[in-house]
Amino acid sequence: MKLLFVSTSVGALGTGLGGGVELTIKNIAQALQQRGHQIQVVAPTESVLTGIPVREISGNLQVPAQTQDRDVPICLPDNSVLANMWEYARQVQADFDVIVNFAYDWLPFYLTPFFSRPVAHLVSMASVSNAMDRVIKGAIAQFPDYIAFHSYAQAATFGLTDSCRCLGNAIDLSLYRFGEIATSNLAWIGRIAPEKALEDAVVAAQKTGITLKIFGKIQDKDYWEKICRDYPDAPIEYVGFLSTAQLQQQLSQCQALLMTPRWVEAFGNVAIEALACGVPVIAYRRGGPSEIVRDGETGFLVEPDSITGLVDAIARLDEIDRHACREQAEQEFSLEAMGDRTEKWFEEILQK
Repeated sequence: MKLLFVSTSVGALGTGLGGGVELTIKNIAQALQQRGHQIQVVAPTESVLTGIPVREISGNLQVPAQTQDRDVPICLPDNSVLANMWEYARQVQADFDVIVNFAYDWLPFYLTPFFSRPVAHLVSMASVSNAMDRVIKGAIAQFPDYIAFHSYAQAATFGLTDSCRCLGNAIDLSLYRFGEIATSNLAWIGRIAPEKALEDAVVAAQKTGITLKIFGKIQDKDYWEKICRDYPDAPIEYVGFLSTAQLQQQLSQCQALLMTPRWVEAFGNVAIEALACGVPVIAYRRGGPSEIVRDGETGFLVEPDSITGLVDAIARLDEIDRHACREQAEQEFSLEAMGDRTEKWFEEILQK
Protein backbone atom coordinates (compact mmCIF):
# COMPACT_ATOMS: atom_id res chain seq x y z
CA MET A 1 0.00 0.00 0.00
CA LYS A 2 0.95 3.64 -0.52
CA LEU A 3 -0.01 5.55 2.62
CA LEU A 4 0.02 9.30 3.30
CA PHE A 5 0.21 10.10 7.03
CA VAL A 6 -0.93 13.64 7.94
CA SER A 7 0.56 14.71 11.26
CA THR A 8 -0.66 16.88 14.10
CA SER A 9 -0.85 20.62 13.42
CA VAL A 10 0.09 21.79 16.95
CA GLY A 11 3.86 21.31 16.57
CA ALA A 12 6.69 19.94 14.47
CA LEU A 13 7.56 16.27 14.90
CA GLY A 14 10.46 15.88 17.29
CA THR A 15 9.68 18.93 19.42
CA GLY A 16 7.43 17.18 21.93
CA LEU A 17 4.58 19.64 21.32
CA GLY A 18 2.58 16.90 19.62
CA GLY A 19 2.66 14.68 22.71
CA GLY A 20 2.01 10.98 22.14
CA VAL A 21 1.00 11.56 18.50
CA GLU A 22 4.67 11.99 17.60
CA LEU A 23 5.62 8.53 18.86
CA THR A 24 2.47 6.98 17.38
CA ILE A 25 3.25 8.25 13.87
CA LYS A 26 6.86 7.17 14.09
CA ASN A 27 6.09 3.65 15.29
CA ILE A 28 3.20 2.89 12.94
CA ALA A 29 5.19 4.24 10.00
CA GLN A 30 8.18 2.12 10.97
CA ALA A 31 6.07 -1.02 11.49
CA LEU A 32 4.37 -0.70 8.09
CA GLN A 33 7.50 0.35 6.24
CA GLN A 34 9.21 -2.81 7.46
CA ARG A 35 6.41 -4.77 5.75
CA GLY A 36 7.09 -3.13 2.41
CA HIS A 37 4.39 -0.47 2.45
CA GLN A 38 5.34 3.00 1.17
CA ILE A 39 4.88 5.78 3.71
CA GLN A 40 5.09 9.54 3.38
CA VAL A 41 4.43 11.82 6.36
CA VAL A 42 3.11 15.36 5.99
CA ALA A 43 4.09 17.52 8.96
CA PRO A 44 4.85 21.12 9.97
CA THR A 45 8.18 22.69 8.99
CA GLU A 46 11.25 21.59 11.00
CA SER A 47 9.80 18.16 11.69
CA VAL A 48 12.32 15.36 12.23
CA LEU A 49 11.46 11.70 11.66
CA THR A 50 14.47 9.46 11.10
CA GLY A 51 14.12 6.89 8.34
CA ILE A 52 10.66 8.03 7.17
CA PRO A 53 10.13 10.47 4.24
CA VAL A 54 8.65 13.74 5.51
CA ARG A 55 7.07 16.50 3.45
CA GLU A 56 7.41 19.66 5.53
CA ILE A 57 4.64 22.23 5.23
CA SER A 58 4.94 25.82 6.39
CA GLY A 59 2.30 27.81 8.21
CA ASN A 60 1.09 28.88 11.62
CA LEU A 61 0.42 26.17 14.21
CA GLN A 62 -3.01 25.27 15.54
CA VAL A 63 -3.92 25.95 19.18
CA PRO A 64 -4.21 22.58 21.03
CA ALA A 65 -7.83 21.64 21.70
CA GLN A 66 -7.15 20.57 25.28
CA THR A 67 -6.08 24.11 26.23
CA GLN A 68 -9.48 25.58 25.30
CA ASP A 69 -13.00 25.42 26.71
CA ARG A 70 -15.41 22.81 25.34
CA ASP A 71 -17.62 25.35 23.56
CA VAL A 72 -14.92 27.49 21.92
CA PRO A 73 -15.61 27.93 18.18
CA ILE A 74 -13.31 26.20 15.71
CA CYS A 75 -10.82 28.73 14.35
CA LEU A 76 -7.88 28.62 11.94
CA PRO A 77 -4.98 31.07 12.18
CA ASP A 78 -3.90 33.06 9.16
CA ASN A 79 -1.74 30.90 6.86
CA SER A 80 -2.81 27.83 8.82
CA VAL A 81 -0.42 24.88 8.67
CA LEU A 82 -3.45 22.63 9.18
CA ALA A 83 -5.14 23.97 6.07
CA ASN A 84 -1.87 23.93 4.14
CA MET A 85 -1.17 20.28 5.01
CA TRP A 86 -4.62 19.19 3.88
CA GLU A 87 -4.38 21.22 0.69
CA TYR A 88 -1.18 19.32 -0.07
CA ALA A 89 -2.95 16.03 0.74
CA ARG A 90 -5.75 16.97 -1.65
CA GLN A 91 -3.28 17.72 -4.44
CA VAL A 92 -1.38 14.40 -4.13
CA GLN A 93 -4.22 12.09 -3.06
CA ALA A 94 -4.23 10.21 -6.38
CA ASP A 95 -0.71 8.95 -5.60
CA PHE A 96 -1.85 7.14 -2.42
CA ASP A 97 -4.24 4.34 -1.47
CA VAL A 98 -5.19 5.68 1.95
CA ILE A 99 -4.68 9.04 3.66
CA VAL A 100 -4.35 8.73 7.44
CA ASN A 101 -5.14 11.60 9.77
CA PHE A 102 -3.37 11.62 13.14
CA ALA A 103 -4.47 15.10 14.22
CA TYR A 104 -7.22 15.95 16.68
CA ASP A 105 -8.51 18.65 14.36
CA TRP A 106 -11.95 19.50 13.01
CA LEU A 107 -10.91 20.18 9.41
CA PRO A 108 -9.76 16.68 8.30
CA PHE A 109 -12.95 15.06 9.62
CA TYR A 110 -15.05 17.63 7.80
CA LEU A 111 -13.08 17.12 4.57
CA THR A 112 -13.37 13.30 4.56
CA PRO A 113 -16.36 13.02 2.15
CA PHE A 114 -14.78 15.50 -0.27
CA PHE A 115 -11.67 13.37 -0.94
CA SER A 116 -11.65 10.76 -3.69
CA ARG A 117 -9.30 8.59 -1.62
CA PRO A 118 -10.36 7.18 1.77
CA VAL A 119 -9.31 9.29 4.74
CA ALA A 120 -8.77 7.15 7.84
CA HIS A 121 -8.63 8.78 11.27
CA LEU A 122 -6.79 7.55 14.36
CA VAL A 123 -8.40 9.73 17.02
CA SER A 124 -5.63 10.88 19.33
CA MET A 125 -7.53 12.31 22.32
CA ALA A 126 -10.69 11.79 24.31
CA SER A 127 -13.63 14.17 24.11
CA VAL A 128 -12.59 17.75 24.96
CA SER A 129 -14.61 19.83 22.48
CA ASN A 130 -18.28 19.96 21.54
CA ALA A 131 -17.47 20.79 17.93
CA MET A 132 -15.00 17.89 17.70
CA ASP A 133 -17.55 15.50 19.22
CA ARG A 134 -20.07 16.45 16.58
CA VAL A 135 -17.73 16.18 13.59
CA ILE A 136 -16.23 12.86 14.78
CA LYS A 137 -19.67 11.34 15.33
CA GLY A 138 -20.73 12.63 11.91
CA ALA A 139 -17.72 10.97 10.28
CA ILE A 140 -18.45 7.70 12.07
CA ALA A 141 -22.07 7.78 10.91
CA GLN A 142 -20.98 8.22 7.29
CA PHE A 143 -17.71 6.24 7.29
CA PRO A 144 -17.75 3.85 10.28
CA ASP A 145 -14.79 1.83 8.99
CA TYR A 146 -12.58 4.89 8.66
CA ILE A 147 -12.39 5.77 12.37
CA ALA A 148 -10.22 4.11 15.04
CA PHE A 149 -9.38 4.86 18.65
CA HIS A 150 -6.51 3.94 20.97
CA SER A 151 -8.63 2.60 23.84
CA TYR A 152 -12.22 1.76 24.76
CA ALA A 153 -12.08 4.25 27.63
CA GLN A 154 -11.26 6.96 25.08
CA ALA A 155 -14.08 5.89 22.75
CA ALA A 156 -16.53 5.89 25.67
CA THR A 157 -16.03 9.64 26.15
CA PHE A 158 -17.71 10.09 22.75
CA GLY A 159 -20.61 7.86 23.84
CA LEU A 160 -19.36 4.96 21.71
CA THR A 161 -19.64 1.28 22.64
CA ASP A 162 -17.17 -1.58 22.63
CA SER A 163 -18.04 -2.21 18.98
CA CYS A 164 -15.70 0.56 17.81
CA ARG A 165 -12.21 -0.25 16.48
CA CYS A 166 -9.44 0.20 19.06
CA LEU A 167 -5.81 -0.17 17.98
CA GLY A 168 -3.93 0.35 21.22
CA ASN A 169 -0.38 1.46 20.49
CA ALA A 170 3.17 0.14 20.29
CA ILE A 171 6.86 0.95 20.56
CA ASP A 172 10.09 -0.38 19.11
CA LEU A 173 11.09 -2.66 21.98
CA SER A 174 14.66 -2.93 20.72
CA LEU A 175 15.21 0.69 21.76
CA TYR A 176 14.36 0.06 25.43
CA ARG A 177 16.71 -1.81 27.72
CA PHE A 178 15.48 -3.79 30.68
CA GLY A 179 16.47 -2.34 34.04
CA GLU A 180 16.64 -5.12 36.58
CA ILE A 181 17.99 -3.02 39.43
CA ALA A 182 16.28 0.26 40.29
CA THR A 183 17.59 3.36 42.01
CA SER A 184 15.47 5.11 44.61
CA ASN A 185 13.97 7.52 42.06
CA LEU A 186 10.43 7.77 40.75
CA ALA A 187 9.61 9.05 37.26
CA TRP A 188 6.94 11.24 35.67
CA ILE A 189 6.82 11.75 31.89
CA GLY A 190 4.64 14.03 29.79
CA ARG A 191 3.81 17.48 28.57
CA ILE A 192 3.92 19.80 31.56
CA ALA A 193 0.42 21.24 31.38
CA PRO A 194 -2.53 21.42 33.82
CA GLU A 195 -4.47 18.45 32.41
CA LYS A 196 -1.52 16.18 33.23
CA ALA A 197 -1.71 17.07 36.97
CA LEU A 198 2.02 16.84 37.64
CA GLU A 199 1.42 18.42 41.05
CA ASP A 200 -0.17 15.18 42.31
CA ALA A 201 3.04 13.26 41.59
CA VAL A 202 5.08 16.06 43.22
CA VAL A 203 3.01 15.83 46.40
CA ALA A 204 3.35 12.03 46.45
CA ALA A 205 7.13 12.41 46.12
CA GLN A 206 7.15 14.93 48.96
CA LYS A 207 5.15 12.62 51.22
CA THR A 208 7.41 9.63 50.54
CA GLY A 209 10.67 11.57 50.45
CA ILE A 210 11.60 9.86 47.17
CA THR A 211 13.09 11.96 44.38
CA LEU A 212 10.77 12.43 41.39
CA LYS A 213 12.52 12.78 38.03
CA ILE A 214 10.38 14.81 35.64
CA PHE A 215 10.77 14.26 31.89
CA GLY A 216 8.93 16.25 29.25
CA LYS A 217 8.28 19.48 27.43
CA ILE A 218 7.23 22.50 29.50
CA GLN A 219 4.14 23.44 27.50
CA ASP A 220 2.68 25.77 30.14
CA LYS A 221 5.47 27.77 31.77
CA ASP A 222 3.16 29.50 34.26
CA TYR A 223 1.84 26.14 35.43
CA TRP A 224 5.37 24.76 35.94
CA GLU A 225 6.49 27.86 37.84
CA LYS A 226 3.44 27.62 40.11
CA ILE A 227 4.34 24.02 40.99
CA CYS A 228 7.87 25.12 41.86
CA ARG A 229 6.51 27.92 44.06
CA ASP A 230 3.88 25.78 45.77
CA TYR A 231 6.23 22.87 46.58
CA PRO A 232 9.67 24.41 47.11
CA ASP A 233 10.85 21.56 49.35
CA ALA A 234 9.61 18.68 47.21
CA PRO A 235 12.36 16.27 46.08
CA ILE A 236 11.95 16.87 42.34
CA GLU A 237 14.43 17.04 39.47
CA TYR A 238 13.42 18.41 36.09
CA VAL A 239 15.46 16.53 33.49
CA GLY A 240 13.91 17.96 30.29
CA PHE A 241 12.55 16.61 27.03
CA LEU A 242 14.82 13.74 25.99
CA SER A 243 15.24 11.54 22.95
CA THR A 244 14.07 7.94 23.26
CA ALA A 245 17.66 6.74 23.69
CA GLN A 246 18.32 9.19 26.52
CA LEU A 247 14.93 8.68 28.16
CA GLN A 248 15.09 4.90 28.36
CA GLN A 249 18.56 5.03 29.93
CA GLN A 250 17.28 7.07 32.85
CA LEU A 251 13.78 5.60 33.03
CA SER A 252 15.05 2.02 33.24
CA GLN A 253 16.75 2.86 36.54
CA CYS A 254 13.63 4.23 38.25
CA GLN A 255 11.48 2.45 40.82
CA ALA A 256 8.21 3.29 39.08
CA LEU A 257 6.46 5.63 36.68
CA LEU A 258 3.67 7.78 38.10
CA MET A 259 0.78 8.69 35.77
CA THR A 260 -1.53 11.32 37.23
CA PRO A 261 -3.69 12.75 34.41
CA ARG A 262 -6.65 14.90 35.36
CA TRP A 263 -8.29 14.13 32.02
CA VAL A 264 -8.96 10.90 30.11
CA GLU A 265 -5.77 9.85 28.38
CA ALA A 266 -6.53 8.27 25.01
CA PHE A 267 -3.84 5.66 25.64
CA GLY A 268 -0.66 6.57 27.49
CA ASN A 269 2.46 5.81 25.47
CA VAL A 270 4.71 6.51 28.44
CA ALA A 271 3.14 3.55 30.25
CA ILE A 272 4.30 1.06 27.65
CA GLU A 273 7.71 2.76 27.47
CA ALA A 274 8.08 2.18 31.21
CA LEU A 275 6.92 -1.45 30.98
CA ALA A 276 9.46 -2.05 28.19
CA CYS A 277 12.16 -0.92 30.61
CA GLY A 278 10.82 -3.23 33.32
CA VAL A 279 9.48 -0.27 35.29
CA PRO A 280 6.14 -0.71 37.12
CA VAL A 281 3.43 1.87 36.40
CA ILE A 282 1.33 3.50 39.10
CA ALA A 283 -1.60 5.21 37.38
CA TYR A 284 -4.98 6.66 38.12
CA ARG A 285 -7.76 4.27 37.13
CA ARG A 286 -8.81 6.61 34.34
CA GLY A 287 -8.59 6.43 30.55
CA GLY A 288 -6.09 4.42 28.53
CA PRO A 289 -3.70 3.52 31.37
CA SER A 290 -6.51 1.59 33.09
CA GLU A 291 -6.50 -0.76 30.05
CA ILE A 292 -2.70 -1.11 30.05
CA VAL A 293 -1.63 -1.69 33.65
CA ARG A 294 -2.25 -5.17 35.09
CA ASP A 295 -3.16 -4.16 38.62
CA GLY A 296 -0.92 -5.89 41.13
CA GLU A 297 1.16 -7.54 38.41
CA THR A 298 2.83 -4.83 36.32
CA GLY A 299 1.89 -1.89 38.49
CA PHE A 300 -1.03 -0.47 40.42
CA LEU A 301 -4.24 1.34 39.48
CA VAL A 302 -5.41 3.81 42.12
CA GLU A 303 -8.54 5.90 42.46
CA PRO A 304 -8.41 9.02 40.29
CA ASP A 305 -6.93 12.11 41.99
CA SER A 306 -6.04 10.14 45.14
CA ILE A 307 -2.59 11.14 46.33
CA THR A 308 -3.01 8.74 49.25
CA GLY A 309 -3.53 5.99 46.69
CA LEU A 310 -0.29 6.94 44.95
CA VAL A 311 1.63 6.89 48.23
CA ASP A 312 0.18 3.51 49.24
CA ALA A 313 1.04 2.03 45.85
CA ILE A 314 4.63 3.32 46.07
CA ALA A 315 4.95 1.47 49.38
CA ARG A 316 3.96 -1.79 47.63
CA LEU A 317 6.42 -1.66 44.73
CA ASP A 318 8.43 -4.59 46.06
CA GLU A 319 5.42 -6.80 45.14
CA ILE A 320 5.99 -6.20 41.41
CA ASP A 321 8.31 -8.39 39.34
CA ARG A 322 10.06 -6.14 36.83
CA HIS A 323 10.42 -9.09 34.42
CA ALA A 324 6.60 -9.28 34.23
CA CYS A 325 6.54 -5.66 33.10
CA ARG A 326 8.89 -6.32 30.20
CA GLU A 327 7.02 -9.50 29.27
CA GLN A 328 3.72 -7.62 29.02
CA ALA A 329 5.31 -5.04 26.71
CA GLU A 330 6.66 -7.81 24.48
CA GLN A 331 3.31 -9.63 24.34
CA GLU A 332 0.99 -6.70 23.71
CA PHE A 333 2.85 -3.61 22.55
CA SER A 334 5.44 -4.64 19.97
CA LEU A 335 5.71 -3.01 16.54
CA GLU A 336 4.79 -6.35 15.00
CA ALA A 337 1.50 -6.46 16.91
CA MET A 338 0.68 -2.86 16.00
CA GLY A 339 1.64 -3.52 12.39
CA ASP A 340 -0.84 -6.41 12.28
CA ARG A 341 -3.66 -4.25 13.64
CA THR A 342 -3.10 -1.21 11.42
CA GLU A 343 -2.40 -3.23 8.27
CA LYS A 344 -5.66 -5.13 8.75
CA TRP A 345 -7.52 -1.84 9.25
CA PHE A 346 -6.23 -0.27 6.03
CA GLU A 347 -6.84 -3.46 4.05
CA GLU A 348 -10.45 -3.58 5.25
CA ILE A 349 -10.95 0.05 4.24
CA LEU A 350 -9.66 -0.67 0.73
CA GLN A 351 -11.77 -3.81 0.38
CA LYS A 352 -14.93 -1.84 1.16
